[in-house]
Amino acid sequence: MSSDASLRPRSPVSIALAGERGPELNSQRIATMRNLEAKFKLVRLDDARASALALGYTAEASFTQHDTFFAVAHGKLKLREQPPDAWLIHYGREADGALMLSRYEIVPVTEPGRTREMLARALGVVGEVRKHRTLLTRRNVRLHLDRVDRLGSFGEIEAVLSESQSAEAARADVDELLGALSIGAGQLIDVSYFELMARR
Repeated sequence: MSSDASLRPRSPVSIALAGERGPELNSQRIATMRNLEAKFKLVRLDDARASALALGYTAEASFTQHDTFFAVAHGKLKLREQPPDAWLIHYGREADGALMLSRYEIVPVTEPGRTREMLARALGVVGEVRKHRTLLTRRNVRLHLDRVDRLGSFGEIEAVLSESQSAEAARADVDELLGALSIGAGQLIDVSYFELMARR
């Protein structure tokens, strides 16, 4: 995967809301959002990037991420550290045909180190994921090209849904990108990276 020094990380919140509710999120507000998602193994990230660019996707950013997952009663809770920023993200997923429908909330974190230590003591850590991610977007659809420590190369598609938009309305765009990447329904993964690590 090529790295472009001109790419600068953007907040996942600002990317998710771009073109919907403005480029920035008030730090005092919890954003509740929905995505229609697909995750899959990739052999060559460069080929996937080229296929997405040919469909009109734009390379937005390239960055590293450290996700720490905590034990919770419902859904998943992770602290995402993407220097210089960090967010606490609570989410849940359910099957929507071959794809996954995710509902999630994001809260900015100003002291990620102290937050990680506090939550680890209070809740316990169930997994950690470190990865390098390249982000491409087209309208409300994001493509993540990930090189995950201990796992390898993966792709994730996220179609960000507006409050009134149904998952079905975004399915065509997700299917189009899956087709361009030659990914079939049988290749889709329905668990998180840390859960894949636990299976190894």
